[in-house]
Parts: sequence; C-alpha cells; structure tokens
Amino acid sequence: MNLLKSLATISGLTLVSRILAFARDVLIARVFGAGMATDAFFVAFKLPNLLRRMFAEGAFSQAFVPIFGEYRNRRGHEETKLLVDHVTTMLAIILFGVTLIGIIAAPILVYISAPGFAADTQKFDLTVQLLRYTSPYIFFISLVAVAAAILNTYNKFWVPAFAPILLNVCFIVAALWLAPYCDPPVMALAWAVLVAGFVQLAFQIPFLNKIGMLPAIRFNWNDAGMWRVIKQMGPAMFGVSIAQISLIINTIFASLLAVGSVSWLYYADRLMEFPSGMLGAALGTILLPSLSKCFASNNTVEYSKLLDWGLRLTIMLTLPAALALGMIAVPLLATFFQRGAFTGHDVMMTSQALLGYSVGLIGLILVKILAPGFYARQDIRTPVKIGIVTLVATQAMNALFAFGLHLHHAGLALSIGLGACLNSAILFHYLRKHGIYQPEPGWARFFFKIFIAVCALGVALWFGMGTEQSWLTGSGWTRIGRLTWLVLGGIAVYFAALAALGFKPRDFSKRGVS
Repeated sequence: MNLLKSLATISGLTLVSRILAFARDVLIARVFGAGMATDAFFVAFKLPNLLRRMFAEGAFSQAFVPIFGEYRNRRGHEETKLLVDHVTTMLAIILFGVTLIGIIAAPILVYISAPGFAADTQKFDLTVQLLRYTSPYIFFISLVAVAAAILNTYNKFWVPAFAPILLNVCFIVAALWLAPYCDPPVMALAWAVLVAGFVQLAFQIPFLNKIGMLPAIRFNWNDAGMWRVIKQMGPAMFGVSIAQISLIINTIFASLLAVGSVSWLYYADRLMEFPSGMLGAALGTILLPSLSKCFASNNTVEYSKLLDWGLRLTIMLTLPAALALGMIAVPLLATFFQRGAFTGHDVMMTSQALLGYSVGLIGLILVKILAPGFYARQDIRTPVKIGIVTLVATQAMNALFAFGLHLHHAGLALSIGLGACLNSAILFHYLRKHGIYQPEPGWARFFFKIFIAVCALGVALWFGMGTEQSWLTGSGWTRIGRLTWLVLGGIAVYFAALAALGFKPRDFSKRGVS
C-alpha cells in the first residue's frame, strides 16, 4: 500500500466534500445570513458534532484501531469479528442513552453552551428546538465512525472519505428546496443533519459486509477486548478532543459578544477545515493503522520513519496554506460568502477570525500527526496530560485576547490556534524525549528550502491580490475569476520554487505496513 497514493485518494475525496461544503455554506449564508437563526443552528449543530468527535472519531478511533489491529494481526478473523460485535453493541447502547439525554436536556445544554442566548427568549427557544432535531445525529454518525475505523484498518480508505459528501448533499437539498416549507426555515437544516446521519451509515454497510465485518447485535459483558477499548476511550475522549472542547468554550465566550460572532467564527472555521481535513485528518487516518501494525510487530525503526514522513509532508503543505489563508482571507471570504444577507461587514469580521485561526494551522494539523504516535502504542495518558495543560492555556488566552486586549471574536480564534501549537510542541517533545521518534537526516536543509518557497509564495500573493476594497465591491464572477488565477498562480509559484530547489514527488513516496 502506497501511503502517498492513499493520501491523494482521501485528500481528493475530501476536496470534493469541501467544495460541496462551501456550496452549502454559500447557500446558508445567502438564505439565512449571519444572525439569530444561524447562530442558533450552529450552536445546535456544534453540540452533537462535538459529541460525535469525542465518542467516535476521537475517543473510539484512537482507542479501537490499535486494539483492532492487534486482534487482526494476532488472533484471526473469528476473534476479531467477535470484538467488533461486542464493542459496537456496547457503543450503540451508550450512544442511544446520550442521544436521549440530548433531546430531553436540550434547554440545559443550550444554557451551558451558549449562556448569552438566555437573554433572548426567541433565540434560546429556537436553539433548543433545533438541538432536539439534531441530537439523533450523535447516534448515527458515531456508528458511521465505527464503520470508518474498521474500513480504514482494512485499507478501504475511500469509503469513509466519501461519506461526508452525503452530508453536504443533504444540506444543499434542504437549503434549496426544503427551507421554504419549514417554519422557521432554518429547521430545514436540522432535518438535513438527521437524514444525513442515517444515509452515511447506510452507505458503508455493504462494504463492511463485503469484508466480513458487518457488526451483529451481540453482547458479552465479560469480553476482555471490549473492556480494553472502553477503558482507553475514557481518557482518549478528552485527550483527542481538546480543540473541540475549546471551540465549545469559545462559543460560550462568543455568545457574550456582538450578534453574529458565533457565525463569523463558524465561517472562518469552515475555511480552516479545508486544509485541516485534506491534510491533517487524511494523514492521521492513514498513519494510525500503519503505526499500530509497527507497534504490534515491534518495528521501532519503521515506526519512527512513518512519523518523520508525516511531519515533513505536513510542514511542506501546511505552511503555504497557513500563509495563504492569512494573506487572502478577504478575497476568499468575499468570493465564497459575500452575497445575499452576508454583507461586506460580515466579510471583514470573519476575515479577522480567519487570520487568527491561520496563525495556528500548523499546530492544528501537527496534533493530528503526533497524537497517533502515542495512541498507536496504546498510550492514552501522555496526550491527556498534555491536553489538560493545553486546555487551561487556551482558556487563559481566550480571556486575555478577547476581553483583556479587546480582540473580541478574533482573539478567540487566535487562542485556538496558539493552543494547538502549544499542544503539538509538547507532543513532539515527549516523542523525542522517550525515543519514540528519531528525526531522519536533512531537516535543516529541508526547512531552508521550504522557507525560500514560502517567501516566493508570499510575494506572489501580495502582488496578485490587489486591495481588499476591490474584492468587496467587485461582482461575483469577477471575484471568482480573480481568485481562481490568484490561487492557481500561488500554487504554481510555490511548487515551481520547490522543484527548482530539488524537491521531487517520488521523494515523498512511502509504503505502508501490511
């Protein structure tokens, strides 16, 4: 299995998903703008999204994949299938209870997550109503993540990577055709979330069946493997969800700021997730199974080489992305979102948040590469300890930047980014300290070449973008044309500089561990 090819497959499908996500967000911005209705929906959607990542994509994936890989390599198909059945059944029971709590305790959850909404009864009640419709998403999408973990271990990376496309399709259909029939119209988005969870789960079932790993309802309270997964999930739930917990706390702070702050942060985060998903999530997805197999076979040399490959690829692709997001924030936001109810003022406010996020993009992605270095070894405690330090530091920066230095919502975005950088720096330190990762030769030369290429990109973007005002006043098609040439030109300049400095695609080819 060629890891670079797998990365290209996942990134390609993620690109399609992100394009559709932009289309959906453009529609949401055009139909609903950035105000009470969108603030209410984004809070109602963020809560089940957080729990999805904590219960499934975060805690479950990191706890389950290493143990599942161990069973598959050492115990055979039958015992591995029993593990899948028992773990999935137990998780489904837990998720069903969590979903019920989300529906019943919706007013309490909204009050905790967005206390500022309580001052506006209409806004508070709408958020509660939306949350009750989006809560079942927790159940369905968490089981989707279970299926994804199994399929990824079998190197069926494209199937889980395709599933998010279905979510975006549901959003687009709801915004275009269902919204006029709902009262209030934003309820259409809540229905889209609910339907998307079911559709994504149904899509992956045939592929699980094909590899003989379709879970059956089978419960065994004494299954040792199941309890190993559950015991790992508790600390992992916190350790891998620091950024998400910080985002929820940011929502609390944002609800106390100017109307629209929650939405400005949301739209900036959507642009941030473009490189984060295409690179960070994709690399973490393909690295974890291979790292787990290396650990199971005690292949420490290959373990370190896999991490080194991931780090080099991350730095080569993330630094230019971070620079571009910061420099052309206004062109990006004006082109994608400035239409209908989303005004030039919203563009400028959102660009401030995007600039804050871009500062920490390298940290946000490196965490997704470095954390699997611990989880593949079934070491949960170290990332959890680091996560606690990061969370405390991030919230201290929240208070300082947003209120002490009066950076408002931009300060909240900056604190998330800097907190991720702190998290990744400490993770890296411990990997080196314990001898888990040994850098390959040539890092100084590598950094120097990347620096030269990034400078060339910065110069190209500076001269190519023009004034921010021209983007705010230009027509839609003019902005699209200018942005297309700006992005393509920037990409051409950066990779031409890399080629001139001796970089070749085959230098980053890497075989996975079978």
